[in-house]
Amino acid sequence: MSFATRRKSLDGLTDHAAHHRLRPALSWPHLVALGVGAIIGTGIYTLTGVGAGLAGPGVIVSFAIAGAVCACAALAYAEMATLMPVAGSAYTYSYAALGELIAWVVGWSLILEYTVVCSVVSVGWAAYAVGVLEQAGVHLPAALSAGPHAGGIVNLPAVLVALGVTGMLLVGTRESATVNFVLVLVKIVALAAFVALTLPAFKAGHFSPFAPFGFAAHVDADGVKRGIMAAAALIFFAFYGFDAISTAAEEARNPARDLTIGIIGSMLICTSIYMVVAAAALGASPFDVFSKSAEPLAFILRGLNHPLAAALVAGAAIVALPTVIMVFMFGQSRIFFAMARDGVLPMALAKVGPRGVPVAVTLLTGAIAAVIAGMLPLQEIAELANAGTLLAFVATATCMMVLRRREPTRHRDFRCPAPWLVGPLAVAGCVYLFVSLPEKTMVRFAIWNLIGLGVYLAYGRRASRLAKA
Repeated sequence: MSFATRRKSLDGLTDHAAHHRLRPALSWPHLVALGVGAIIGTGIYTLTGVGAGLAGPGVIVSFAIAGAVCACAALAYAEMATLMPVAGSAYTYSYAALGELIAWVVGWSLILEYTVVCSVVSVGWAAYAVGVLEQAGVHLPAALSAGPHAGGIVNLPAVLVALGVTGMLLVGTRESATVNFVLVLVKIVALAAFVALTLPAFKAGHFSPFAPFGFAAHVDADGVKRGIMAAAALIFFAFYGFDAISTAAEEARNPARDLTIGIIGSMLICTSIYMVVAAAALGASPFDVFSKSAEPLAFILRGLNHPLAAALVAGAAIVALPTVIMVFMFGQSRIFFAMARDGVLPMALAKVGPRGVPVAVTLLTGAIAAVIAGMLPLQEIAELANAGTLLAFVATATCMMVLRRREPTRHRDFRCPAPWLVGPLAVAGCVYLFVSLPEKTMVRFAIWNLIGLGVYLAYGRRASRLAKA
């Protein structure tokens, strides 16, 4: 069989040596918290302002479009995660349904996605941390609070938080998930307080004109791609995270129940929260004012003469945004782990430590995320992460449809409703969002995958377990 088309057997997905297996330690509350912890983060605390700058008040529609696309993808993920309750997410699904070469491309893209997301959130966290420190009279040197793109040397706070979360993950899966659960509650309380304080200042006039930059993505005279769809392509970043739950499939105690609740439940909760918070922000402040701030929610509260509340919301972001880093770093390490366990990356990276954690890949993920966070601007790396995610969503929806055709009688603990409607909608929506990304983002994504293809041809295609079978 050709290396491009060889596939893993669905019945042999769990056939691994004991030291290459992850320990089942998570129940559905942990998985819902993982999803909420990943979804509610930089997207609402930081990218709300960036998205408003691209779409105006129409950013609410951008949220709705991105959320609808993610909802279709989430249903496909729920079916695939319960059908294949092992580590690897879209990479593993592609390996079983579409073949090794496509699986490699998806896995390589997921490595980019999760690592870059960790970096994006680290940068967002740093913006809030620096703001709180300055409000308290502590001023970091400009050279150590911004990357080279902003006139500094390195964004040191972003580097430190990425490394700190890496250390936390090394403690153990269940312990990390418990910490995440507590911090997610802190985030939700802070956002509820923001809504309560901004509603009295709500002005309907802030929503007119509703779509000053139009609907379709287009490049303005200043060279920036704007429009409701351009904002949707960016703030799509704000919604995904439920896919990180699927990377924990092998560590779920009752995959059939827990994964479905985790994926669908976290999407429903977070979509509701996003729409309410975005509407409150737009009603309380003109979009062209708060869109210029790296910490828009705290900025709005300060403008409404709530300095203490602004400090508390920013403080909650400082405390709770690391949960996003934690979840995506967790997910990336599991993708890396699954690829190494399959032999397409060095098998030594798939070794699990005494606490049930793949130590080598966790350390590697943290180090790379720290470097990216310290050097690159938030918007550009967020868009690059989106490209990898969109590919993974397309792959998962495609795998769901392929396996419905190939193995229609196989038992599925969760069945995606209307699969021949939901699947194509997920694929079409993701493709449209992808082409709405800036051209330079698509070029960088293509370069990343060309590098990955070279790595696969030089190493993975010969070293994979299927090649040696």
